[in-house]
Amino acid sequence: MSAGRVPAAAETAVVLVECQQGVLGEGSVLPDLRDASPGLLDAVARLADVARAAGAVVVHATYEGSYGAVDHGTAPLWRLLGPTTRAWAPGSHPTEILPGLRHPDDLVIPRHHGLCPGSGTELFPVLRGLGRRSVVLAGVSLNVALPLAAGEAVHNGFRVLVPRDAVAGTPAAYGEQVLRNTMSMLATVTSVAELAQAWGCLAETSDKAGDDSHSAVTRGMEP
Repeated sequence: MSAGRVPAAAETAVVLVECQQGVLGEGSVLPDLRDASPGLLDAVARLADVARAAGAVVVHATYEGSYGAVDHGTAPLWRLLGPTTRAWAPGSHPTEILPGLRHPDDLVIPRHHGLCPGSGTELFPVLRGLGRRSVVLAGVSLNVALPLAAGEAVHNGFRVLVPRDAVAGTPAAYGEQVLRNTMSMLATVTSVAELAQAWGCLAETSDKAGDDSHSAVTRGMEP
């Protein structure tokens, strides 16, 4: 991908969807999704570091429970998730952002209803107010939340990019089909490395002892 196809970082928000303990952590309510996502969190952490270094805003779009709602809507997925997330609440362990992904400068925009991080939430109005006109979607999942978010974003006039190595679905082969046949119709499908190159950043995995961060980023020199 050429740099010209990537919007400036200063006009971009990187939205990390449901990268939280109850979804991708040890106590996941969707263990098949968690297990189908090897390497995902390393890629998401590199993406977040690249974004911060380049001047993009990083947003954590989390699900923080339904405040005890008994009617979650008609989606069959809620027949599974409604009971298993009943105890979720702001500040509870399942809603915590996974270690190594959060920075003090990041924004956290939770939702308490629905399956889409952008529908009926403050996400897109906040990004518009910050002057961000492009959205990079990462996290999970390609089954439901990410396609819904991409559709909602373009409906609201945002340009959308999806780094293929920083998203996941289950089964993995289906996730690839969604990228190829659905996301490519709504967004520019790219990679973390391509974004880093376009934004003049170099991302390297860091395994420093005692440091729970997944990656470190250094600014690159533009030719």
